[in-house]
Amino acid sequence: MCGIIGCIGEAAAQPFLIEGLGRLEYRGYDSAGVAIWNGKDIETRKTVGRVSRLAATLNDSPIDGDTGISHTRWATHGAVTEQNAHPHFDDSGRLALVHNGVLENHKALRDGLIERGHNFVSQTDTEVLAHLIGETFDISPVQNREALVAAVKSALGQALGTYGIGLLHADTGRFLIAARKGSPLIVGFGDGGQFLSSDVDAIADWVNEVVYLEDGDIAALDGDHFEVHRVSGEEAATPAPVRVEAPPVREGKGRYAHFMHKEIHEQPETLREAMKGRFDREGATATFSGLQRTNEELREWHRIVLTGCGTTYHAALAGESLIEAMARIPVECEYASEFRYRNVPLDSRTAVFAMSQSGETADTIAALRESKRKGAPTLGICNNVISTIARESEGGIGLRAGLEIGVAATKTFTSQVVALSMLGLLLGRIRDLPHAEGMDIIRGLESLPELVARVLELDEEISHIAAKYVSARNFLFMGRQANFPIALEGALKMKEISYIPASGYPSAELKHGVIALVNDETPSIFLAPQDGVYEKNLSNIEEVKARKGPVIAVGTEGDETLASLCDDVILLPQVPDFLAPVLNVIPLQLFAYHTAVALGCDVDKPKNLAKSVTVE
Repeated sequence: MCGIIGCIGEAAAQPFLIEGLGRLEYRGYDSAGVAIWNGKDIETRKTVGRVSRLAATLNDSPIDGDTGISHTRWATHGAVTEQNAHPHFDDSGRLALVHNGVLENHKALRDGLIERGHNFVSQTDTEVLAHLIGETFDISPVQNREALVAAVKSALGQALGTYGIGLLHADTGRFLIAARKGSPLIVGFGDGGQFLSSDVDAIADWVNEVVYLEDGDIAALDGDHFEVHRVSGEEAATPAPVRVEAPPVREGKGRYAHFMHKEIHEQPETLREAMKGRFDREGATATFSGLQRTNEELREWHRIVLTGCGTTYHAALAGESLIEAMARIPVECEYASEFRYRNVPLDSRTAVFAMSQSGETADTIAALRESKRKGAPTLGICNNVISTIARESEGGIGLRAGLEIGVAATKTFTSQVVALSMLGLLLGRIRDLPHAEGMDIIRGLESLPELVARVLELDEEISHIAAKYVSARNFLFMGRQANFPIALEGALKMKEISYIPASGYPSAELKHGVIALVNDETPSIFLAPQDGVYEKNLSNIEEVKARKGPVIAVGTEGDETLASLCDDVILLPQVPDFLAPVLNVIPLQLFAYHTAVALGCDVDKPKNLAKSVTVE
């Protein structure tokens, strides 16, 4: 969600800025722009749409200069227009600013600036911040770099909300300022110069070391030197740079038409990676060095809270059932977006796991900080081990799923569910789960990659089934117990990439209101493996069929009863109940994917969505 790239280099800035924005496309955006100091003034180019369109504009009308900032915008305030695209300027037109986040008191600040004679050209909260900084700088007795830092400090002291900003001023030349509160921002150092980015992966090829700015930091860069100030006015120690590991391999789509399809098919390998080296067969348990807890400390946990958003919340719900079944410890799931606004009962014996695939989800970071504030053991589960959540948590579990480009999460979801299954095994074995059952769980989990590979062989079959229902205007997804969260996830995938309304429900809730939606134009997708509630699911399917509702069922290989009852079936290998959620989500991912492709949707970059939601 929004992306910032900035640089002061030895070479022209324009190629770095465009390449960096291209690497941030997966975050989600609707417009893009650059601002470059040309040695005298600041020139800008903006476009609505993809970075490729901005690149074409710059090819036709390039900007010379080695210092610049750039941005991909995900609209929060104001429509998707070139005027609202970043960078934004102050009233003098000499200061350019890019901003991730939300300025909550922008209206009051704007009104005051208008009263003082300022003219605005956009509807954004960001332009307000540019004007506020520019106003303070313009009235400074001496307009130099120190005065610009002071103006930023003064303006941010008045700002309520979240921000990650990068700015430059024509009068201070080869000089960049960056600041952060609640939105990630990184300063990088390499042989080619100094860089800003909202994501380290975007600049990893160009830098050797990075500094992760903390909330309240203001960084000043001149190409050779780097210093940090604090918005509060407190003295700030310049943080020690961190060595950058080799950047993740940015492979193309290969034989796949979309990254999402490729990432669905990568799941056998990502599941192997999630489990590699994490089983202790002698102890029949799982091990996570990143938890940084002894078994004695883990036994002190009497309750677990899992918190996350979107797909991650659905993984948490699946994990709730799995952990409770294995460890017999109460587990609760909380929407991270609501966590800090509720008075969630927490204590030193309640462990809170903040879950996020990116590790930069603003709502989840806020939940993590609230949990720590209340004294609960607070850990993270994320795919990015150098993210804010990974750095601020007291330990955690890395997913090892690799870079996920498709906005709709697939492989990170299954890795999260497996990580929670292994956590349930660990907690169960230090309580009352027998050794033999622990070994059964290990063997089952180790069999998952091969089982998922078998399900992926049904890709073409699922494509044909999806084609039959592509004109549907609504879908119902049904599942029970640990498969209810999978129904929710299947519905979310359908909404995210095909834009067809879809809802997920516990199958047993059908007759408690949901059945009113059943008709011959609304397909119902039932997760109905041969488990302990199989007969109950059959009864629910009969209720839908009695009302002429089309039914697609995900069941177990050899189930002739299900095949005779439903319009279409997707039959999967028989597995223990604790493996079913991972196996059953694969056909739902493929079903949503093929539906979206048939409708001509932009699968990897669905409208209005962002990969990393860094604003509240």
